[in-house]
Amino acid sequence: EMRKEGIMKINKELDKEIKKIHKSIEKDVDKRLKEFKKVWNDGTEEEIFVEMAFCVLTPQSKARNAWTAISNLKENNLLFEGEAEEIAEHLNIVRFTNNKARYLVELRKLMTEKKELRPKKILESKGDVFQKRKWIFENIKGMGMKEANHVLRNLGFGEEIAILDRHVLRNLIALGVIDEMPKTITEKKYYEIEDKMREYSKSAKISMDALDLILWYKEAGEIFK
Repeated sequence: EMRKEGIMKINKELDKEIKKIHKSIEKDVDKRLKEFKKVWNDGTEEEIFVEMAFCVLTPQSKARNAWTAISNLKENNLLFEGEAEEIAEHLNIVRFTNNKARYLVELRKLMTEKKELRPKKILESKGDVFQKRKWIFENIKGMGMKEANHVLRNLGFGEEIAILDRHVLRNLIALGVIDEMPKTITEKKYYEIEDKMREYSKSAKISMDALDLILWYKEAGEIFK
């Protein structure tokens, strides 16, 4: 099939379905996006740190399990002061337990200034959303591009960025936004796919962060985080 550069051949059926889902869950999506912004605008430094820690636990693990693990760490007062060995004991429901336990301890060190947890202050100093993202995936161990975008979306900065997990990529292929599942996603490839998703998001008149929640809902039947 011939394709002009820059013109997507969008799957109309799926496009319709996505817009229909959007209409049916729009209120819930808006509510969730407001909750994300609220964490950043009104949340404590600890609450902001929790969102970052959650995204360190998500790679190759279910989001629900990652959130449960975070809740367990909080209940046992380990998230803000536990050693890696103690933290690991509560991470058995996520993959790469020992690595992730170490990453959480490193994250805490990185987000501490003058012996106080200051993730908001530190992130605020990193420029716009794209500069923040670059800083996150270059400096936070255990976070790639996807996790950097995830944490920013969960802090209310998601209008222009994409969380390219398998749910989203599968739907972008089905939609005709991209041609195939990339074997590996380099930084350059990530930006390319994100640009195409942004183009679709504009034409569908659904912001990127809302689109992510809609595609997630379509695959998993719930709006989560």
